[in-house]
Order: sequence, then C-alpha cells, then structure tokens
Amino acid sequence: MTNPQVKRVLVSVTDKTGVVEFARALHEEFGAEIISTGGTAKVIAEAGVDVTPIDAVTNFPEMMDGRVKTLHPMVHGGLLAKRDNAKHMAEAEEHGIKMIDMVVVNLYAFEKTVASGADFGTCIENIDIGGPSMLRSAAKNFESVAVVTEPSTYDAILEEMRANDGATTRETRAKLALKVFETTNAYDGAIAAWMDEQLNGKADFSEKTPDVIDLHLEKQQDLRYGENPHQSAAFYRLPNADAHSLVNAEQLNGKELSYNNILDTDACWTLAREFDEPAVVILKHQNPCGSATAATVAEAYDKAFACDPKSAFGGIIAANVEVSLEMIEHMNANKQFVEVIIAPSFEPAALELLQVKKNLRVLRTGGVDAPVRVEYRSVDGGILAQTADAVTETPDEFTVPTKRKPTDEEMDELLFAWKVCKGVKSNAILISKNHAGIGMGPGQPNRVDSGRLAGERALEACERMGLEPKNLVAASDAFFPFRDNIDALASFGVTAIIQPGGSIRDEESIEACDEHGIAMVFTGHRHFRH
Repeated sequence: MTNPQVKRVLVSVTDKTGVVEFARALHEEFGAEIISTGGTAKVIAEAGVDVTPIDAVTNFPEMMDGRVKTLHPMVHGGLLAKRDNAKHMAEAEEHGIKMIDMVVVNLYAFEKTVASGADFGTCIENIDIGGPSMLRSAAKNFESVAVVTEPSTYDAILEEMRANDGATTRETRAKLALKVFETTNAYDGAIAAWMDEQLNGKADFSEKTPDVIDLHLEKQQDLRYGENPHQSAAFYRLPNADAHSLVNAEQLNGKELSYNNILDTDACWTLAREFDEPAVVILKHQNPCGSATAATVAEAYDKAFACDPKSAFGGIIAANVEVSLEMIEHMNANKQFVEVIIAPSFEPAALELLQVKKNLRVLRTGGVDAPVRVEYRSVDGGILAQTADAVTETPDEFTVPTKRKPTDEEMDELLFAWKVCKGVKSNAILISKNHAGIGMGPGQPNRVDSGRLAGERALEACERMGLEPKNLVAASDAFFPFRDNIDALASFGVTAIIQPGGSIRDEESIEACDEHGIAMVFTGHRHFRH
C-alpha cells in the first residue's frame, strides 16, 4: 500500500519538550488535525495551535481523574483499522470512526516516580494504561500509522514528511514500532520488578531463586571495543541499580571508559567497600596488587602503593572515603600512571590536580552502598545468577584447631587479609602485615604455587617498606589440601593463617602448623573468585 499522508494526529505526552512546535508544524505545514488529552491539549491550545479535545472524538468525558480518556473504540478503531481491508473500512464508516495517522505519546514517568521515593499510592497512579494501549495499537498497525515516543525524533519526522508530500515511510514507521515494543517491554518490566519488591522484598536469592528473571537493560554507552580491539561492546544499566553503584558514578575527568576499565573498576570498587576504616585498593587485571587500610586515606594509599609499585603502573585505584589532596600529591610524587580512580568524593584541590591529567578517568560515586545482592554472568546460551559474595563471618564463628591461638593483634590482621583475599582470583593466597596486602598469589592452578608467589612478593615488599619479614599472616580463599602449603608459607615468615577448613587432610595442616608454631583459624566459609 502507499504511504498515507498524516492528516490526523493524536498527541498525549508526559514529556512536553518540543511538543508545541511539533504540533504547530503538523497543523500549519501539513493541515493535520491535532487531537489531544488533558494537560497536553491545554499546553498546545495556550500556544495558539488549534486542537481537538479527546472527549470531542469519543463523545465521552475524561473521567476518574484521567484514568479513563483514550480507552475507546473511536480511538483504537482509528488506530487499528487496516486501510487496505475493505471490511475494516466499512465497519469504521458504519460506526463513524475516523482514521488516526500518527500517535505522539510518551508514558507517565513511573520509574522516576519510584526513584523519587514516592509512596505506594503515588507509584500506582503513575502506572500508565492509556498510553501503552495507544502505543501498542499504533505500533501493531505500523503499515498505516506512525507512532512517535521520543521528542528527539520530532525534527527528523518532519523532514521526512516534507520530503514525502506529508507522509512517513514504511521503513521509518517500522523502526518507530520497534521502539514502541522495546519501550513498553521495559516499562512493564519496571512495574513488575517494583511490584514484586513491594510484595516480596528486594530480590536477594536469600530464600529461593525465582523461576523467571526479567532483565531489562538500557544502554549506558557504547564502548570503543571489548576486551580486545576486534570485539564490539557496550555498557548497559539495570533499572534498579543502587544510587552509588558503578553504573551511576559521575565521570569528572578523562577519556571514555573501556570494557576492561569497567570490569577492573568494578572489582576494585567492590573490594574497597569491604572495609569500614579508610581503605585504598590498587587493582590490575582483576587482582588487588596493592591494598591497605589506615587512619587516613593518604596513609592507606602509601601502604597500598608500596605493596607492589611495579604492578601498580597502569592500574585502577579505589578509595572508600573522600580522596584528599595529600593522597593525590603522593600519587603524583610516585609518578604513578593510573587508568581510573573511583571514590565517593574528592577534595576540590585533589580534583583540580587530577584534572590536569586529561586522560585519567575520575569517577565519583557520591557515597558507598552495600554490595549488590545478586550478580549475573553470561555463559554460552544462558545466564548464571548467584548471591554476591561478601565477608560477613565474624571471629565468634571461627574455630582455632592449633595449639597456639592467634593474639588479638594477629586476629585483627587476619581479618584484614581475609577480606582482601576474597578479591583475589582463585586459587588465592594473600600475605599481609600492618593492614597492607604485601604478598599476593593469584589464580594459580595449585595452591602451593600461589603461596610461593605470595611469599616471594611479601619478602620483596618487606625489604622495600623497611619491615622485618617476620610475624606475617596469610589468608587462603579455600582449604589447604596438603600440608605442603603450610610448609611453604612458614618458610616465608608466616606465623598465623586464616582459611575455611574442611579438607579431609585438615589434621595434616594442623599438625604442620603446630610444628612451625603457627596459629591457624578456620572460618567455615570459602571465598572463591573466578
């Protein structure tokens, strides 16, 4: 069929940006009749554009506080009738139904209403009914009807109509219809997710895993490429992302984030949030090469950087408190090249120094939220979902099977090492001293090699930091299958160990610890990170 000229337009929008100018052009340039509802009709009329109220079309008043106004055959018949179907057109003529060639609708701002903290009743009232109904009707009949949802498209649509004697093209109408179905799908998903949360609480998998998960993702940004230059990539947001999550961080400086930047920043920011005291984590390729807590963020940075200055080059930095000018001055004195720095906030003078580095990506989260409750990972043909890992266990849950018990100072250090170890790729060993992760053994296929790597790095760090290589503590993300792990760690000056326990050879590890005079703690919890 030929592309129909736009002669009758129904306009009902929440976002009134540009709607007056669009309506005026449709009416004055193309002679289209403008039909409108409630507040939209008022805005258009006050601007001096002729407008037909919706109740003049339906012969039925808008009622029930606007809940009922467009749900009528005079509207939906004019949208759904197939123009090349003689029976449809005859029935429309019989009932006095006039065709509608274009619908301009955007929906009640439900998600913004929820995000504002509005009460239950207000959120319910902001669930649009007539809008999605008109959008779907028009989109279903895109062969004849153009359906417009975004003010940003108004100018392009007018240009196309000027080039096509007042008509839109089928290609454009089809694309607009697809946008409608994407929009209504996301809108209904947001409503369903909110209602589920109201009735059942925020999904956290704590009681059961749901039978169905609808993930409605909106593109945050295109990325230059993925993990490698030949891979395409984009960053998407979940609609219910916490306020201070990475996806909501404000970029204050630097180039656009890359795929690898985002992955590493997420891992770094997640680990920094494990601590209540000022903490700094320096991460490279998903592993915390530097980690420390201290009385101030600058002191924490100094300790974290000293853990492994070589690996810190080109890394990501996360701080769980405001970044001070002193910290950035120390970073500059170290001549440390940094890809991304993320923190809740930055002292103005610190930010000023950071912004001198044009490529350095600076992200401000505005605060620190609890870690996400559920995390997702794609696999071939599906999605894995699990509760997010966090160190929630406390010393009163631990057991100490060795003859020697850890001192209070050792237990405090073990807790630090335990939290950092959770952020290291498995198999993971982390050696610490003075609340600094001085030796990291990540991702080896056997735990002995991880322990040796951690020990060698710890000795190097002690020499670099002027520390005596004694009274070191070690954390292991999973149990030791053989005593050789204990023997290796003892050779590097480790005097206390924290691990989950649970091996069939635990007694061998306990015996080895007793021989070396090592205190060992069993947490009962494993913290693999793959």
